[in-house]
Amino acid sequence: MAGITSLLNTGMKALNASQLGIEVTGQNIANVNTTGYSRQRVVFKDDMYIDSSPGQMGTGVKATEIIRMFDEYIEQAYNLRSSSSQRYNVLYQNMQSVETTFNESTTDGISKTLASFFQDWQNLSLDPSSYPQRQNVISDAQNLMSVLRQASADLTDLQRQTEASIVDDVTAANNLIKEIAAINQQIAVHDDPGNNNANGLYDQRAIKVRALAQLMDVKTIDNGGGNFTVLTGAGHTLVDGGSAFDLRLENGKVTRNLLPGSNFNGTVGFSGADSFEYTIRVVQGGVVSNGNPAAQFQVSLDGGVTWLRSDSGAIKTFSARPQAQSVGVGNLSIYFGAQSNSSVTPTGTLQAGDTFTVVPKTALYWYQSASTPVNITPQTYFTGQDNTNRLTGGSLAGEFELRDYDIGRYKERLESLANSLIWETNRIHSQGSGLSMFTDATGTYQVRNANLALGSDASGLAYSSKLSAGASTLYVYNAATGACVSNGFLDFDPAQPGTQLFDPAQHSLTDVVNAINNTFGSFLTASVSNNKLQIDAKPGYNFGFGTDATGLYAALGVNTFFDGSDIHSMTLNPLVGSNTNFVNAGHINGAGESNSGDNTTAKALADLAKKDVTIRTTFDAPTSQTLQEYFNSLVGVVGVDTEKAKFNYDFENSLATELNNRQLAVAGVNLDEEMSNLVKFQHSYQAAAKMISTADQMWQTVLGLKQ
Repeated sequence: MAGITSLLNTGMKALNASQLGIEVTGQNIANVNTTGYSRQRVVFKDDMYIDSSPGQMGTGVKATEIIRMFDEYIEQAYNLRSSSSQRYNVLYQNMQSVETTFNESTTDGISKTLASFFQDWQNLSLDPSSYPQRQNVISDAQNLMSVLRQASADLTDLQRQTEASIVDDVTAANNLIKEIAAINQQIAVHDDPGNNNANGLYDQRAIKVRALAQLMDVKTIDNGGGNFTVLTGAGHTLVDGGSAFDLRLENGKVTRNLLPGSNFNGTVGFSGADSFEYTIRVVQGGVVSNGNPAAQFQVSLDGGVTWLRSDSGAIKTFSARPQAQSVGVGNLSIYFGAQSNSSVTPTGTLQAGDTFTVVPKTALYWYQSASTPVNITPQTYFTGQDNTNRLTGGSLAGEFELRDYDIGRYKERLESLANSLIWETNRIHSQGSGLSMFTDATGTYQVRNANLALGSDASGLAYSSKLSAGASTLYVYNAATGACVSNGFLDFDPAQPGTQLFDPAQHSLTDVVNAINNTFGSFLTASVSNNKLQIDAKPGYNFGFGTDATGLYAALGVNTFFDGSDIHSMTLNPLVGSNTNFVNAGHINGAGESNSGDNTTAKALADLAKKDVTIRTTFDAPTSQTLQEYFNSLVGVVGVDTEKAKFNYDFENSLATELNNRQLAVAGVNLDEEMSNLVKFQHSYQAAAKMISTADQMWQTVLGLKQ
């Protein structure tokens, strides 16, 4: 009922409402510099009405709730851009370190030492008997190997540093995931929408989600209160209400995906390490076997988008072998073994369509349950596109891309450069002659099994794929007179009419030994020593190597300049390193003579600087260019990747900044606005107080009527 009492109640409500408005305004002003704080507002509503005459009378004001000013739509868009921005920021910052590895403006790097190496051969060709020139070849070759190893080591160090960052980020992500789930549990307890909004908890949750978005791409589903879900961009649930899921880093994992009904009782084993994942697809069913027939498989290093090809352009097919005959694929040796014991040949039959995934590195897995790890390691296809079923944003995406895709490719190309340098040099050098003939020669390259065809993937020979069919010549001399006593092609089957030449698809190291013994057995003794070729001259004789159309001498490591097949194993042939007389500047001519003034081999090696050679990696098609041009193209790729990372960072960061500004326009505290509100609520408070004072005076007037 309207009256003086009602007036007092209305004034009291107005007083309380104004006081609450001042308190909330004060909270906003106090948190003007608090990161993640969203400004708050009191929602006022006129209180109930009472029917009366001449009409309804209001009963004052009611503060219904304190709301948080925040735009969820903008926040989702910001987190998406923030993730991308952080990914490219990490890439750009680290790519500058990669560029430093190839920067030759201040020190002699690979390009300059490579040029010096070829110039030394040119200088030797002008004076083939010169000891100083031979020593220069040795010294600069060692310098070249040193800078190659240093560049590779620098890239490996950067990979290790990146891996340490990955460990830290995964730990931080798991902590944030648990913290968000815990906040959801608190919101479920404290939040009563419209009555008791848990604004502070919502702010805390938004801050955690932002922090998580810096680490990985996330999206959220908000069904109100604590019913809040966080997923990766690909849809893997990280938080579901009060439940948190786990991320783990694991190393050397193999997963198999067999067709329904398959009876294959085994899996894939491997040795080695690589920056890429190996997808193995069975294309011809069969058993795992040492011989034929055996199941056939193909391999992809980018999740099945592209498949490894031979130099001819055809997709390469490998045989399914047990551990004893593991097949060399890329940087791994792959074999099939029983699940319980990888060294045991598995039972059952592989079917076409069975697939296996080998992850020979530390990778990130999402655990939906203890038995169902899902690989979410960021993956970039060789087409440059992202695997959208994995993480694609945040610092984790940038770190994995840097470690695996970028540095992985640079190291692979650097390895290909070293591999080609070794082979091309040895190929020429192995057909030359130095100042001394051999009384013995030991191959530097080892086979896995002396009875396997040298050209097979299972032979274990580093350069097996370089071998071709043809003739290989040897010359034998009288050690006392220097007269040539025997020469000719190696005969791989003297029982057949004519000379049977070498065939890499058929002949093994044992066959090579037999061919030497059958052809030159009166003067030489060949044998297999530690799965390497050993040739010894009989007393009174020595020998030299001539034209070799097959690449056999270079592949077995006899009469070669370099040893090893990659940057880490690359060194000088021990014989060359200890005796410069075995640095080949000349060759054995058609008359069987090796002259000290001959510069044929030195000129050929100097000309190698200008010769196009075929170079390839496991992911690049064969390319024909000089070794110098190949290295320059690698430096160019690093520069382009750095610029691309910078451009993407600038672009994504500008979008993220704009979205953050839009969120701040909604949720940020504006001191001018808050001061205005403070004055407004102060005045309303004073007016309410005056209204109560007026009502009191009215009561005094009424009470005074009795006197």
